[in-house]
Amino acid sequence: MSYPFAYKLFPAVLSVFSLTVAVSCTHSHSDAHDENVAEEGHDHEDEIVMSPADAMRFGVMAEAAVKTPFCEIVKVSGEVLPAATDRSVVSAPTSGIVRLVSGIEQGKAVGNGELIASISAGNMTGGDANKMAKASLDAAKRELDRLTPLLKDGLITKKEYNDALRSYEEAKSAYSPAAATGRASSPISGVVSELLVSDGSFVEAGQPIATVARSQRLTLKALLPSRHIDMLPRIASANFIPSHSSGKAIRLADRGGKVLSSSMSTADNTPGYLPVYFSFDNHGDVVPGTPADVYLVGTQRSDALTVPAGAISEQQGEKFVYVKVEDHAYAKHPVKVGRNDGRRVEILDGISEGDSVVATGTTFVRLAETSTVVPEGHSHNH
Repeated sequence: MSYPFAYKLFPAVLSVFSLTVAVSCTHSHSDAHDENVAEEGHDHEDEIVMSPADAMRFGVMAEAAVKTPFCEIVKVSGEVLPAATDRSVVSAPTSGIVRLVSGIEQGKAVGNGELIASISAGNMTGGDANKMAKASLDAAKRELDRLTPLLKDGLITKKEYNDALRSYEEAKSAYSPAAATGRASSPISGVVSELLVSDGSFVEAGQPIATVARSQRLTLKALLPSRHIDMLPRIASANFIPSHSSGKAIRLADRGGKVLSSSMSTADNTPGYLPVYFSFDNHGDVVPGTPADVYLVGTQRSDALTVPAGAISEQQGEKFVYVKVEDHAYAKHPVKVGRNDGRRVEILDGISEGDSVVATGTTFVRLAETSTVVPEGHSHNH
């Protein structure tokens, strides 16, 4: 069968193949030739023929299918989070306008008590409520101080003194020395993992301004697609690449990493995904709140038959590999594939250990398979 579209897609390549490449299943052999083949124990039917020179020209290279230690790997999206017990919230001590300290941003290391922002209501309509509370406190204190000696001398009643004392206590509770300073400071040493307000915005008293996380131990959240849910019991570890990094993967195995849990709760779920959590030691190079590409690592098998991922050819929903049977001939084998680590694919059925499988240049072998051009003078008479 010929495929005219292949000529449209690869005209230059096919012009070269037309000289030396053919699919032997299109040949018609004589009875004498068939007898010779039978005697040699070699059947050319369905072989894909390509000269060694063309194979070299188009980078077609084969390597043996081997049994090796193998871990399944699935790439997913994720995020680095602070451990729940190592987070602290910085809140606004009073209502007003926020002014973030210069240099405060996500990922900034801060010390215990270090200033994060200041809040002021001085230029707002109605003035600063805390200053008004301070004025009321001062007035109540003066009145109480005035009445205290008068009570001792019997010049005022006990009720008058108690009323003044109550007014003082109420004014005292309404005034906050911390609010008076307008200072919002970090309660712990760590890293600013979230900034929850913008510089110049209005906040109410008690409103969260930032989150500070201790950076010694972090949590990695990975979102496993539901189509890979069968992998869940096999997950042993993970590697990840933070979005801000140079592309170098961090291995949890090198950071004291361990699987924490997976969650099926709707509050913690993204539809179609199952969150999986890991904890690991931070060496100061990972910022909480950072998105990451996560590579989930399954349990290792010591004797998996594998081939390079580039060896797999998919056609009409089925998987195939091309096995080199001679210097100039290849055979197409349907295979059943298993796990995938991104570089190699596990083969469950279809080929045997030691089979020479096309690892690179698979596209050109497939193109040779779809070509019905028989080179002039080509024959299988040996």
